Amino acid sequence: MAETAKWYVVHTYSAYENTVKATLEKTVETRHLQDLIQAVSIPMETVTEITENGPKTVERKVFPGYVLVKMVLTDETWYVVKNVRGATGFVGDGNKPIPLTEDEIAQLGIEKREIVVGYDVGDSVKITDGPLTSFIGTVEEVDVEKNKVRVVVSMFGRETPVELELDQVEVCSQ
Repeated sequence: MAETAKWYVVHTYSAYENTVKATLEKTVETRHLQDLIQAVSIPMETVTEITENGPKTVERKVFPGYVLVKMVLTDETWYVVKNVRGATGFVGDGNKPIPLTEDEIAQLGIEKREIVVGYDVGDSVKITDGPLTSFIGTVEEVDVEKNKVRVVVSMFGRETPVELELDQVEVCSQ
């Protein structure tokens, strides 16, 4: 398959998100479209609500009225998604769905990109991105959960800690 799957946003009737998701997943299975429609998602968030009985943790839809679909856009997949009961259409320009950008996907947290960290505390690294590109420093702290690394670089004769993203540094080849 030449084209890769992209994430599209499907607008649904209010409170039909779960129905649309279930129907789409069933249709994909019965029509054997797993290679074309790869994932259906309803972004959820965990929220703590304060009630009369005390705090209560609930799951809530981030975007009520929308379902995200990862698919290869063909006439068949467009028709399948568009004709699901409860779906009103794609978000886009007229009849042409517009896929989400890489930045939007990252912000929504739909797909988790795993970054393999090839360095550890105490290693010498080179900064590969940002205003300090090509500076050499020593790793002081690595926080994979937050996608952050703290590197101490020498600037103007002083040791300065700099916080960067994990993919903004690489191990120095000495």
